[in-house]
Amino acid sequence: MAEPSANSAGDKATPEQPDRSPRVPTFAIDGDLAGQLGVFETSYEDTFAGIGNRLALGYLELVKANPGVDPWLPGEGTTITLPRQYVLPDARREGIVINLAEYRLYYFTDQGVQVYPVGVGTAENPSPLTDAKVTMPLESPAWYPPASVRAEYEAAGEYLPRMIPPGPGNPLGTHALLLSEKGYLIHGTNKQFGVGMPVSHGCFRMYNEDISRFVYQVEKGTSVQVVHDPVKIGFSDGEVWLEVHRPHEEYPREDRDRLWRQVFAEVEAFRKRHPGVEVKRGAIEIAVDQADGLPTMIGERVTQMAADKTVDEKTPEKANEPEQRLYF
Repeated sequence: MAEPSANSAGDKATPEQPDRSPRVPTFAIDGDLAGQLGVFETSYEDTFAGIGNRLALGYLELVKANPGVDPWLPGEGTTITLPRQYVLPDARREGIVINLAEYRLYYFTDQGVQVYPVGVGTAENPSPLTDAKVTMPLESPAWYPPASVRAEYEAAGEYLPRMIPPGPGNPLGTHALLLSEKGYLIHGTNKQFGVGMPVSHGCFRMYNEDISRFVYQVEKGTSVQVVHDPVKIGFSDGEVWLEVHRPHEEYPREDRDRLWRQVFAEVEAFRKRHPGVEVKRGAIEIAVDQADGLPTMIGERVTQMAADKTVDEKTPEKANEPEQRLYF
């Protein structure tokens, strides 16, 4: 959470315009699914933090998508998965949607959707669930730490000035988007590590390389929906896809049990809304047991042919067939 100075990003012009094209792909939307998984071969000096910064991916999403790989020393020639396939969050597909549960920002355009990693608030300083708007883009913002943050520093024996000017020591990074949710921004950072993790006082951190381009795409008044959706389920070409996110690198039993209960409830609700759907328990178990944030196909819509007999024409055995249900 922070208060910026009102230095609008559109106020300055430079002799040489920098590259303002998106640093991430714009994926076409196919039903409730977008994107595709990628692969990357590491060099000896690579770390997941460095790869994430270079490829606009979050640290935790790389860790969860690559179990068994050391994130700090993956080694020369290791092939890792780039998690760039997504079941879309349950929100309006317009403007910006931030899903706290997966540490990602979705930006919907006429061409499709762009997906960026974001750092979000901690359990002690959570980001707000809100339906807000962008009020102003900011270039080289100054940071005015709120009293609560200054008090934290003071309690730790550290001094924090009332204003930190623009520059390499500024926690807001190079650019920011001011939101109508008072005190909150989408901003850059002076720390490479932490994007794609719960690390902030409630604001939303992007890599400077992302936000420095993103602010020029987003218009004033763009909607910003912030949701918490660790279990996402949807259709794509008649297939049912499930994506489950554990909150941390570790996966304790209490998190697993909670996600099992939520998945059970959401799959059952989904099947009630779509009675022609069949799902596979084994695929659901894998999705929950891994909770790696990668979409898993768990079933399909069963098409009933128009040429089939009507209900009145069915034999008693057919008419009395039990409804298919999913049992956990």
